[in-house]
Amino acid sequence: MSVEILPATSDRHDDAVHAIAHGDGPSCLCQWWMVRPSDFAALTQQDKERMLRDDLSATVAPGLIAYRDGEAAGWVRVGPRPAQTRIARTRAIVAHSREPLDDSSVWAITCFAIRREHRGEGLMRDLLDAAVSHARAQGARVIEGYPLDPKVKKRGANDLYHGTVSVFEGAGFEVVARPRPDSAIVALTVRDTIG
Repeated sequence: MSVEILPATSDRHDDAVHAIAHGDGPSCLCQWWMVRPSDFAALTQQDKERMLRDDLSATVAPGLIAYRDGEAAGWVRVGPRPAQTRIARTRAIVAHSREPLDDSSVWAITCFAIRREHRGEGLMRDLLDAAVSHARAQGARVIEGYPLDPKVKKRGANDLYHGTVSVFEGAGFEVVARPRPDSAIVALTVRDTIG
């Protein structure tokens, strides 16, 4: 089976929704990291749909879509960390990240969605590799992730939207901190600091 990974752009809106639509995906539409916690609770489904449309209309794609034999099978959100508002309000990240929270050269990979029928096919790894390439091409200096470790604490597939520690480590990310035994902050430097 062939895999193609493409930027999530406005012309691929329906494919993005199809890829995200699993487990909690339809109700969140990958907006969890984009707003403050108190604001997320107040959002209607229509608000989230509008926000996703706006995301996909941005100059730089906010994510990537994996296609398995032409069908949208998975999604990853990747973008500058300051644009993902909830990160700066997440205590575990604030306390343990090595990078300034307002540094737009730090990108974050915050959400994976793999459709149930395509799980176990390596799409998370494929999406992660593509997300790193996308971030690097857009000028990222460091890329962070906030994966869980199901080897420490068993999780259902829907809970692994953060990604898994082993997949990030397999892509060359370093574990920077373990805020909890079953969660990590990981980082990959993709460009040296200039000056």
